[in-house]
Amino acid sequence: MTQLLRVQNFTVSSDGFGAGEGQSLERPFGHANPGELMAWALGTASFPNRTEPGGSRGLDDYFTRDFAHGIGAEIMGRNKFGPQRGPWTDHEWQGWWGDEPPFHTPVFVMTHHPRPPFTLSDTTFSFVGGDPAAVLEQAKAAAGGQDVRLGGGASVVRQFLDADLVDTLHVAVSPLELGSGTRLWTSPDELLDRFHREVVPSPSGVVHHLFWRR
Repeated sequence: MTQLLRVQNFTVSSDGFGAGEGQSLERPFGHANPGELMAWALGTASFPNRTEPGGSRGLDDYFTRDFAHGIGAEIMGRNKFGPQRGPWTDHEWQGWWGDEPPFHTPVFVMTHHPRPPFTLSDTTFSFVGGDPAAVLEQAKAAAGGQDVRLGGGASVVRQFLDADLVDTLHVAVSPLELGSGTRLWTSPDELLDRFHREVVPSPSGVVHHLFWRR
């Protein structure tokens, strides 16, 4: 069975930024407000770790409900894992997600600085160096024959796109501008030389862009 590298539910602003500037412990998305940027997903009935009843159904909920389907491992960049830069000075920091991370698979955090792996609930975080192809090979080996999700941030997604390793992408374009930050693209048309695309507007105001290899 072919294992795919998939980008799922990755959200960018209308001007192409996946996060703002000035990431910190208190502001994981920098100057961007995640409640606004990610409103389309946060409001759905199937959003992972949702603690309150209710939530919307329909197109947006379909994408959040499909988040874990067929996924056996995740790759993320160090900035998605946490706000530290350079050598690790605080091994007590174990990510933004608390004791029950939403991944439920092995997670490979790309970094130039070694750190011992650790496990929270059913999620093991490993800290790996190497180029995108080498990291993907490790993730596929751990995925048990299932697909690998590329979780971001935008610079990491861009690295894997530039290495021509991504098989499918789902990018939700939010109707707000950030002006600066970490950019996925200037225009989604940049990917049309390698990918087919379907564009699906949602009643929530986001526009879902679905890409798959030509």
